[in-house]
Amino acid sequence: MAQTSTSRETQPHAFVVSIHGVRYQVKDVARSVAFYTTHLGFTLQHQQLPAFASVTLGDATILLSGPGASGSRPLPDGRRQEPGGWNRVVLKVKELPTCITELKKAGIQFRNEMETGPGGRQIQVEDPDGNPIELFEPAARS
Repeated sequence: MAQTSTSRETQPHAFVVSIHGVRYQVKDVARSVAFYTTHLGFTLQHQQLPAFASVTLGDATILLSGPGASGSRPLPDGRRQEPGGWNRVVLKVKELPTCITELKKAGIQFRNEMETGPGGRQIQVEDPDGNPIELFEPAARS
């Protein structure tokens, strides 16, 4: 009897069609829009101040949910959705040391120092509400 093997990666899913975006909880949506558009090159896609905005960079979308947004409401068990944490969006950059210098001049908060590994180098910055963003420069391939 021949066995057939199928990969879940190649099978279409009945419900999930694509990634819509990454949601970040923020305290001040307008302040967050200014941060992402001014310092990281995102474009404002949509906003309904003071509750919500979305910003894009290429095919990536970050959904900024303020205290009044439906995506920020407390969970059924009473837990509040708060900014911060360790999950993060990773932005590919070039010339990471120069990028770090420019962001430090602008007063951007860093979580760590630049780390270097076999895949490249990275550092974590925080948006105005403490949500982490990783800046990643892939290692040069020879």
